[in-house]
Amino acid sequence: MHPDDRKYHKEHTWAKISGNRALVGITDHAQGSLGDIVFIELPEVDSSVEVGVEVTEIESTKTTASVISPLSGTIIRINELLDDSPEIINEAPYDNGWIFELELLDAGEAEDMMDSSDYSRFVEEEED
Repeated sequence: MHPDDRKYHKEHTWAKISGNRALVGITDHAQGSLGDIVFIELPEVDSSVEVGVEVTEIESTKTTASVISPLSGTIIRINELLDDSPEIINEAPYDNGWIFELELLDAGEAEDMMDSSDYSRFVEEEED
């Protein structure tokens, strides 16, 4: 259900880490809870983010939700496809639906994140 090649944050974001960089998006659980996504305010390239802090917001037909950064670093790239097609997050949250790429401040922060099986258990417990 959740790809094994990513780490997961308790605020339902994921990071696919490669060296000192990480692609970041929201989980399938998060997009499913939001419903149809209609808008995302993309963050600015070169802005600094901290783990556990809101980076941007996503608007859906149901609500507006914060996107929390799973790691600290500097945003080096954003997924510009989401400007015109935010629904990509619903369709492919782990692939083309990534939101931004970070240059990591401290790759060691990833050790505090969950792997896919831990995240699956976390979601199950949250739903109980």
